[in-house]
Amino acid sequence: MLRDSPRSRLVLALLVAAAVVLLVLDARPGADPVTSVARAGGELVFAPAAAGVGWAAAPAVTLYDGLREGPRAAARVAELEEANAALEAELQAARIDRNRSDQLDDLLHLSGLGAYEVVPAQAVTRSTARGYAHTVTIDTGTESGVRPDMTVVNGSGLVGRVVEAGPRTATVMLATDVKSAVGARLESTRKIGVVNGGSVPGGPEADLTLELFDMEAPVEAGDRIVTLGSHEGAPFVPGVPIGTVDEVQVAPGALSRIARLTPAVDFASLDVVGVVVAGPDDDPRDSVLPPKPKKPEKSEKPEGEQ
Repeated sequence: MLRDSPRSRLVLALLVAAAVVLLVLDARPGADPVTSVARAGGELVFAPAAAGVGWAAAPAVTLYDGLREGPRAAARVAELEEANAALEAELQAARIDRNRSDQLDDLLHLSGLGAYEVVPAQAVTRSTARGYAHTVTIDTGTESGVRPDMTVVNGSGLVGRVVEAGPRTATVMLATDVKSAVGARLESTRKIGVVNGGSVPGGPEADLTLELFDMEAPVEAGDRIVTLGSHEGAPFVPGVPIGTVDEVQVAPGALSRIARLTPAVDFASLDVVGVVVAGPDDDPRDSVLPPKPKKPEKSEKPEGEQ
């Protein structure tokens, strides 16, 4: 801090006089050599001081601008976040719609192959009804021709059967329910048996278990299973894919061969399904099954190699 003394007063007076002279010279028009030199000298003397003042005042200016723009910026950020959330919701809805459209295409393809007349529906909730462990509620019912003991499928295969039907909703017992039993047959040998939901006594842990009545029936991993079909198509129409043999087991003292199946349907992500309201006139046999993947051809050994 400067002390009040004759010397400090003299310096202050000189600086004020110099500033007045510079203001007068700077206001003069033209490019006079004297004024140019004076301007240059003034910039040389006062520029460092101005820069220092600007540097010192910058945080305060920034703070002021921030306080002035704060509410407006916050509102803009909230507006952008809301628009972004709406866009994400639209994209998610588009993805869901596209996925459901693909599932509906698969369902119609399967029903066309099997000559099944289906009523499309959506599996809206997973529930437990009348002691069943695995059931879903679908958004269609008697008003659309749905009745108990009708087969329910999706684009991959057997989902289950209708056990209850109201005017606009119905309850479907899934094929994986422990009370579910479906007449079935092997694709290759046409040997028959029954597919039970869950495991059976003496069998492996499974979502679906096949019991073949013929103990000598050849069965191995990779064999595919379809519905045998019921009288007049209730509760199961023929030819619907059920699953693929994963593991074969012969339990001691058993009267049948037991195999664990990998379900054709992903029961954890059920969405679009179809209730078969009218079955085919003729058994579609294996025509509903997708083509088997081709086995890779064995490479020929070079000549001379044993």
